[in-house]
Amino acid sequence: IHFYFYFTGCVTCLDHDEHYILTFPNGYGRQVNSLIDIFIFNALSILTVPWIELGGECSISCSKTGYNASIVFHTKPFYGGKKHRVTAEIFSPNDKKPFCSIEGEWNGVMYAKYSTGENAVFIDTKKMPTIKKKVRKLEDQDDFESRCLWKDVTYNLKIRDIDAATAAKH
Repeated sequence: IHFYFYFTGCVTCLDHDEHYILTFPNGYGRQVNSLIDIFIFNALSILTVPWIELGGECSISCSKTGYNASIVFHTKPFYGGKKHRVTAEIFSPNDKKPFCSIEGEWNGVMYAKYSTGENAVFIDTKKMPTIKKKVRKLEDQDDFESRCLWKDVTYNLKIRDIDAATAAKH
């Protein structure tokens, strides 16, 4: 399964009046299968756990400051390699060479290498606190806001009524 994101997002830093425009990587539904399953039985194994893998290029840019970043989410090769790899380069305004290069796992530890030669942990996502989302109550949402729009599907999935959830999507 492969899905594309053809839209951009905007993150606003209110304290600095900065708006960062970002694009998103593609997503892939993956499942590890043994060579026996694939070549002899020509079938996918139901015993392995599927996962979503991010892949492709995306960017972040700020028109006010001129800073920008190029990010690549690497897909796992069929033989060897690691899942969830990411590399990035961060550029100062009008510069062609990055002042910082980042590599690691998007769901783990990422390391930064600066143009000064300094190396450091950029971020360790496993040590970050989980922050609960703040969402307006359903009755305060417009008809086409996500949670309001999908409330019947969500309810029916929670009670394991797949037929009713499917019907609610139409």
